[in-house]
Amino acid sequence: MSEALDGSRQMQRLRVAVDAPAHSGIAGPLDYLSERALTPGTLVTVPLGRRELTGIVWDDAEPADEPLDASQLRDIGASLDALPPLSPNWRALLDFSAAYYQRSVGEVALSVLPPQLRELDGKKLQARLKKLDKWTAAVEQARPDPAAAAALRPELSPAQAEALAQLDGLLAPAEAAAAPPPLLLYGVTGSGKTEVYLRAAEHALAAGRQVLVLVPEINLTPQLEARFAERFAGHRIVSLHSGLTPAQRLQHWLAAHLGRAELVLGTRLAVFASMPRLGLIVVDEEHDPSYKQQDGARYSARDLAVYRARLEKVPVILGSATPSLESWQHAQPVSPPAPQTQQTAPQGGEGLLGSGPAKPSKSRYQLLRMPERIGGGALPRVRIFDMNTLPRNKGVTTALTAPLIEALRVRLERGEQSLVFLNRRGYAPVLHCTECGWKSECPHCSAYRVFHKGDRTLRCHHCGFTERVPDACPDCGNQDIAPLGRGTERLEEQLAAALPGARVARIDADSTKHKGALEAQLGAVHAGEVDILVGTQMITKGHDFRRITLVAAVNPDGALFSSDFRAPERLFSLLMQAAGRAGRDAEQAARSEMWVQTWHPQHALYKALARHDFEAFAKSQLEERESAGLPPFSHLALLRAEARTAEAAQAFLAAAAQWAQGQPEAQQLLIYPPVPMSVARVANVERMQMLVESASRAALQRLLWQWMPELHALKREHKGLLRWAVDVDPLAI
Repeated sequence: MSEALDGSRQMQRLRVAVDAPAHSGIAGPLDYLSERALTPGTLVTVPLGRRELTGIVWDDAEPADEPLDASQLRDIGASLDALPPLSPNWRALLDFSAAYYQRSVGEVALSVLPPQLRELDGKKLQARLKKLDKWTAAVEQARPDPAAAAALRPELSPAQAEALAQLDGLLAPAEAAAAPPPLLLYGVTGSGKTEVYLRAAEHALAAGRQVLVLVPEINLTPQLEARFAERFAGHRIVSLHSGLTPAQRLQHWLAAHLGRAELVLGTRLAVFASMPRLGLIVVDEEHDPSYKQQDGARYSARDLAVYRARLEKVPVILGSATPSLESWQHAQPVSPPAPQTQQTAPQGGEGLLGSGPAKPSKSRYQLLRMPERIGGGALPRVRIFDMNTLPRNKGVTTALTAPLIEALRVRLERGEQSLVFLNRRGYAPVLHCTECGWKSECPHCSAYRVFHKGDRTLRCHHCGFTERVPDACPDCGNQDIAPLGRGTERLEEQLAAALPGARVARIDADSTKHKGALEAQLGAVHAGEVDILVGTQMITKGHDFRRITLVAAVNPDGALFSSDFRAPERLFSLLMQAAGRAGRDAEQAARSEMWVQTWHPQHALYKALARHDFEAFAKSQLEERESAGLPPFSHLALLRAEARTAEAAQAFLAAAAQWAQGQPEAQQLLIYPPVPMSVARVANVERMQMLVESASRAALQRLLWQWMPELHALKREHKGLLRWAVDVDPLAI
């Protein structure tokens, strides 16, 4: 919108998104002046206060109600014209993300771009593009002939063929009038979901489109990248994740943004990759909590992938052997209400249950089932071992019961591999004194420091505070201080002692902290150089271990009685995924087993697990949640506060609740009293939270939008408050 703002210059007033956090009070793009037209999506530098910041031209500013004096606005500085602008759909995705997760649009938009992009000028950009040209040419020279590429494709199972037949009709061109429905690919472990991803990617690439594939964790990226690189030799593939150097991240982002990269594989941040020819999105292990960002803009990459696919009018495949209950519920047929009379019609578009019979209608997601493993292999037999049958004076202080050790010995004699799963790293969660009862509490957190025997340290896994293990009890001087409980480090030691000669390896966050360690350890497992693999949840999902015939979960009961309503869902998914590591070789499937050692063998979760019956488990959980008014039948937001004292955090939350309860939307909301978080103190900071619940997502969003300015003001009034944050659709409460 051109306006003559003074007598000497014909200026363009543009809106620019800048990297200003929400607490600065800057929610949307700011107005600047430019002497020339700039395409929305162009990167620019702009002044803000005394700083020069990178910004993105967002769109033309609306005409002012009154003529503006040019002195009221500042000029845009340099612009990176040589870089193609970020697309309207990309900006729409960022607009939605910022609004839904209650952040400023500039904060989110600039945070998802490579940091080194801010340092580029025309000369540096040209140098990068020369590098990309060489890479593109080198990759394409390695492209095999179509016949050789086709030889790499395995024969499809009937379920794979059926899934792909349904997919073919939905892989529509971008010019389609409407977006296809999201596809929930529900396939048991080992059913060949990755091959479906590969074939769908082939289809999109053949149409000249780009493909985005998301995985939940960085340790799954290299192996998936290897699968795609093998199948698509000569195609341009890049990865986007936190393990890249800044230079690599910039190079890979540029390749995607310029359309040079045909396939982009990455973790949750990759959902924001700029891809001008996007034709397919795949979200592998869509149920995984790692897709939820836990700081800053607390977005769900899975949910944004679904939204982005709708914007781009392209298919999105959500794959899992244990879908999230939200996705599963979206894939079930919906029974609409019976027709209402005018007198009983609901107000405001909210539905009421009718009295007449209702016919099932189309679900929001299309469900594709793959119920069998490749090659017809059986799922491992699940054995629920009742710990109550052990003598009370024996076998209850160790995770390794005599029957389990014998089962491991049998596998060892056959030359087969076993996996022992314990979701707790370190040697023991607590070190304690047998005389006075002292325990290794962290002085800065409301948690215990974990005993790590390898380096003889007590380490807090929340704040990082580490000390050497004391020679005697700090309180009474008793030298008999002992570990209480167990972690993977201790379990590894016990296995080596119980099965002499067995090659035992451990994979957890401690054993893989050095660069290349994870890849080397996984390589040893695949090469048959490990007999028993011990680890945390890192080893339970996504890995194709061909020689493992026994999986044992030695202490899973802790999540059964958690106050978090999602804990059973997470535990069931984790155990099902762990079980799926066994028997992936069809020849060994018949004798594969999963052992679950539990003190609660009659629990409904374990009964469903024994039958590999995800659908029964999901049905019962959804019924419980519906009766309790929990997601996906309601919508949640958490307001979290951190302060030097619990009283300061509570006072802020109480004031926020009082204001919110005075708003019209409060009639559609339930605001719970503030409570401490599960770990109430971290690094000497007290943490509290307040839950807001509503049956209406729109009502919740309206309140949050109105609440944000008030929360900024309240922070200024509460001097003891350090910071606060809103978490929309929280995964843990």
